[in-house]
Amino acid sequence: MLGLKMPTDPRWVNIVETNIQEILSDHAWCEQKAASNAISIIVKNPHLPDLVTELTTIAREEMEHFEMVHEKIKARGLSLGYERKDEYVRDLAGYIKKGGTPTDNLVGNLLFSAMIEARSCERFRILSEEISDPDLKVFYRELMESEANHYTVFLGLARKYGGREKVDARWADFLAFEAELIGKYGKKETMHG
Repeated sequence: MLGLKMPTDPRWVNIVETNIQEILSDHAWCEQKAASNAISIIVKNPHLPDLVTELTTIAREEMEHFEMVHEKIKARGLSLGYERKDEYVRDLAGYIKKGGTPTDNLVGNLLFSAMIEARSCERFRILSEEISDPDLKVFYRELMESEANHYTVFLGLARKYGGREKVDARWADFLAFEAELIGKYGKKETMHG
């Protein structure tokens, strides 16, 4: 369903399990950044009421997820820690061409968001299947379903505003780029690292 061309190596979970505090902190900040990203797209496109409605829901859900992860952190006697830079997201952003028409920029931002949601969903699936912690297995299964919905909303909006054929071609190219990119990640106990 996600269309990702390169799966995450399941051994990534072994790395994650060496530092649960790090993966939870990184995950919390990813949720906050996802909420901020949705709000940023709204701010740039207030003239699109359906987009505003959809992304308001996503921003709210992402902040709820931040809160849920933070509660997991506190329940384990851990602390949130500071925000991390996400090199994977930086590399994805570098691929999205800037400039062009406002519609081109909007579609680029929506595809960028869809890709992050797709990879996050895939990582949550792996955690829900492979992590040894039973509580986190259930937690990541529930979050996986929400991330899949966010992915489909972003991709659907991109197709609506950019035209399905044109967007699907652009998405296919982006998926090929991401498949090459992800090969250098999966070696750290972070959500995308």
